[in-house]
Amino acid sequence: QVQLVESGGGLVQPGGSLRLSCVASGYIFSIDTMGWYRQAPGKERELVADITRGGFPNYANSVKGRFSISRDNAMNTVYLQMNSLKPEDTAAYYCNARVAGIPGSTYLGVWGQGTLVTVSS
Repeated sequence: QVQLVESGGGLVQPGGSLRLSCVASGYIFSIDTMGWYRQAPGKERELVADITRGGFPNYANSVKGRFSISRDNAMNTVYLQMNSLKPEDTAAYYCNARVAGIPGSTYLGVWGQGTLVTVSS
């Protein structure tokens, strides 16, 4: 069983910054892509950014130039640095990882419980 635990959410003023962290633990052989999604009230969950095991990032257009994703493979951790935050960034942010528990097994997607980010003055 694999768990993802997010941290770093909170209340921040427009223009401010936050750094989210997500740590994977449990029966982990290998982790492929890790990423961050968000879901605002009344809206569907959307991709914010993801990053391959090799470190290649991908960003939603709405966050390009403001957010930066990174990972530490040795620590099974992915980070999301969020700068120049806007009220429209307010959402629950969820970590996702594609994890293989044993050698040769299929990579399965695992979700964290979410952390709330509120951007408001």
